[in-house]
Amino acid sequence: CEMNLKAIVLDLDGTLLNSEKIVSPRTRQKLSEAQEKGIKVILASGRPTPAMMHIAEELELDKYEGYVVSYNGSSVYDTKTKEFVFQQLIPEDLSKDILNHLGQFDVVPMVVIDDKLYVTNAFFDIDYPLPTGITTVVEYESRMADFKVCEVDDFNAVVDRPLNKILLAGKPDYLAENWEALKAPFADQTTAVFSAPFYFEFTDIGVDKAYALNEFLPKLGIEAENVIA
Repeated sequence: CEMNLKAIVLDLDGTLLNSEKIVSPRTRQKLSEAQEKGIKVILASGRPTPAMMHIAEELELDKYEGYVVSYNGSSVYDTKTKEFVFQQLIPEDLSKDILNHLGQFDVVPMVVIDDKLYVTNAFFDIDYPLPTGITTVVEYESRMADFKVCEVDDFNAVVDRPLNKILLAGKPDYLAENWEALKAPFADQTTAVFSAPFYFEFTDIGVDKAYALNEFLPKLGIEAENVIA
């Protein structure tokens, strides 16, 4: 049966991007053809919004009004109007409570505010192999979107708004032993999950890519049966 295709939703790492972290020419060509036919291309990732924009630009999403679903579904950005059409953030007070709690553990929390990545220790060692040339996990995260790395002793001094996500890095063995204690006080207010053996992250309760898509796609006249994901 012929489906009425209106949108293609693609994860980035391990899906749209190849092992060299680039979009292959053939894939780019096919997505260009789809957009010419009026099919919306939507990128969906756990990455921060700024760390997805170079791929959105490469695929010319702004020309065809494509969308960027970032922070695992906490934000949806319209590349044409340059506006957020959906956001579900961790409230400011809750963000500070989580960050204060994390201070008791041997982890490095990372918070993106504007073009800066705030951390407590830029040289934290996760004892896990990173891509060639990358020396620390903070460098790995900051390189994604050329964030300026800022070390802070106290997150309360810099968190002045609700946050998309609180990412924390740690040694895989340590996180495996302590993730329940990291999450416990906020289990009913947040979604807290592993995104890599060395990454554990908090978003607001109920945040995921599917929920974000469900919230904004029907407003464009696009239902689940019109989507390939």
